[in-house]
Amino acid sequence: MEAGEKVVAQTVVPTEAAPSAGSTNVDPTCASLGNTYAAILTRNEAVKDARRLKNYLELRDKHVYKKVLFEDPLFPADNSSLYYSTPFPLEIKWKRPSEICENPQFIIGGANRTDICQGDLGDCWLLAAIACLTMNEQLLYRVIPPDQSFTENYAGIFHFQFWRYGEWVDVIVDDRVPTYNNRLVFTHSGKKNEFWSALLEKAYAKLHGSYEALKGGNALEAMEDFTGGVTELFEIREAPKELFTIMKKALERGSLMGCAIDVSLCWYRIPTLIIFDYGKHHPGKRKDMRDIRIRLVRIRDPWGVAPPPTCKSNDWKNLAKSPEETKKLEPAEAGEFWMNFEGFQNTFTKLEICNLTPDTLQDDTPANWIVTVNEGRWVKGSSAGGCRNFPETFWTNPQYRIQLLEEDDDLEDGQHGCTLVIALMQKGRRQERHLGATLHAIGFFVYEMRGSNKPLPKDFFVYNSSVARSKSYVNLREVTERVRLKPGEYVIVPSTFEPHKECEFLLRIFTEKRSNSDSLFMFSSGFLQDMEICASELRTVLSNVMAKHTDIKTEGFSLESCRSMIALMDTDGSGNLNLQEFKHLWRKIKEWRSIFMRFDVDKSGTMKSFEMRNVVRVLAGFQLNNELYNIIAMRYADAHMELDFDSYILCLVRLEGMFRAFRAFDKDGDGVIKLNVLEVKNT
Repeated sequence: MEAGEKVVAQTVVPTEAAPSAGSTNVDPTCASLGNTYAAILTRNEAVKDARRLKNYLELRDKHVYKKVLFEDPLFPADNSSLYYSTPFPLEIKWKRPSEICENPQFIIGGANRTDICQGDLGDCWLLAAIACLTMNEQLLYRVIPPDQSFTENYAGIFHFQFWRYGEWVDVIVDDRVPTYNNRLVFTHSGKKNEFWSALLEKAYAKLHGSYEALKGGNALEAMEDFTGGVTELFEIREAPKELFTIMKKALERGSLMGCAIDVSLCWYRIPTLIIFDYGKHHPGKRKDMRDIRIRLVRIRDPWGVAPPPTCKSNDWKNLAKSPEETKKLEPAEAGEFWMNFEGFQNTFTKLEICNLTPDTLQDDTPANWIVTVNEGRWVKGSSAGGCRNFPETFWTNPQYRIQLLEEDDDLEDGQHGCTLVIALMQKGRRQERHLGATLHAIGFFVYEMRGSNKPLPKDFFVYNSSVARSKSYVNLREVTERVRLKPGEYVIVPSTFEPHKECEFLLRIFTEKRSNSDSLFMFSSGFLQDMEICASELRTVLSNVMAKHTDIKTEGFSLESCRSMIALMDTDGSGNLNLQEFKHLWRKIKEWRSIFMRFDVDKSGTMKSFEMRNVVRVLAGFQLNNELYNIIAMRYADAHMELDFDSYILCLVRLEGMFRAFRAFDKDGDGVIKLNVLEVKNT
């Protein structure tokens, strides 16, 4: 058994910011019952409209057509959007940019670091991430869609895109922003008539519930929300000896990098981007004419104001052998300088690498990571087993198997193995701050295993040591560790430090080469650990599983399909599926999938509507009449008379329910039933 675990508490201390405005006075003209009722109806209609028209263009075009400015009912211009606990002492007025200045602009001359000035909110961590984002135009315009302005098709509505626990979400806001004395209270641009940074901050506040929810944080958290990447933090003086190779490969994959200096145990961040302009080390010659390799690092301060380290140098251009090399070695802008790699190691203490996923990069770069994503949940009394300090319950944590198949390329000094970056993220804790939620201390262990497709029992963890693990259990949103393992089979066990701490989580595994990954608890999600699964959880589980099957065309399971499945299998009337009911359903889905593949004769990943005749004959043993086949085609097939996998499953679930009901009433087995009015109603 391994030594006891320790928890590392990382306290995020928010910077001071003024509290928010107190309660607003109620307009006396709205005091009457009739006016209040009318206001409620109007707001409800606006809320329903905002939820129904989720597409930004739909909402914008609707308001342009009606010639009215959009007002976001889901993030209203009142105190509920400012704070959840501490009122603001100033008299805040929400204003549109046209009420603050003349000729408001969304972006002037491109987004850059001078557009990001902190206001009276402790979110410098967010602003540091935004500053780094402005250095990569491709990523910047993924977060800030450029097709927005205060002139063309202006309707007071803007949108931004953030990565949220495995998917990109579009956050829509109106352009009313908090002001005091006609000045923006929070983030603002150095140009009075530029507003992209203020609106980006507002959208990020909406994503988390309020502006107050942004007080205190870590720049790595925001960088992940802007990129969908996984961030690693290295203590440079404790980093692996192949650090230069790690950094070089990261840049080849399009990763973002930053470094910082920790002086006298007092942490302060220098938001920087490390850029290697050379794919190879810069060549040179020693006196004995043997080649030497000078490894250079270009460092940039995004704010352009922090003094560079004394060991920096801009004289490396003297080594250049051509005008092109000279130009490469010249600083591109203020705040930029060159260092050799050894000087970098001796000066900086922290290195951050934000590894980007292929869906973020949106290209075919062969150096991209291969990413596996698993969603799960720790449930008190069932699957929240705590760390190895609690051997009686540790084995009940969700378990995820990964099979490493190929070793990495380009390892230094004859090293061998497979590189993994394992990232464990707890979900929704910042958004639930107003409910008293705090970050749990989280971590994970990795064990070598062989040939088991079942959850590993308690004795396995008692008598076997881990081969890798997170360095510590820490109360950050995400814990990340880079490990190197030999090819083989492994199980990853994520957990909270203490048992019985409930939370949903995301486990991402980045590998350089091919791997196979699945969950030893059923179907990757871990939702069944509480022995019940509802329709939305079933949808997540099944959609995650089907995403791995590229030979089947589906956009994921709809909520309607999952509700129908539960209605079919829910024998106790609970509205959920227990473990046995879920196993029965899964056997059905596997059987139906096998039939789907069998009758998808053209291998299109869809089922032709006429092919459903053969499917029904195999499943039910008899033919339906033409009227029923016509109904199936009209209700479940698309315009091309094809059923995707979701529609196919929904159709079979409904037919299965109909067959069961028929058999229940066909007591004498003659294939004919008679129903009275009450029986028809109950079916």
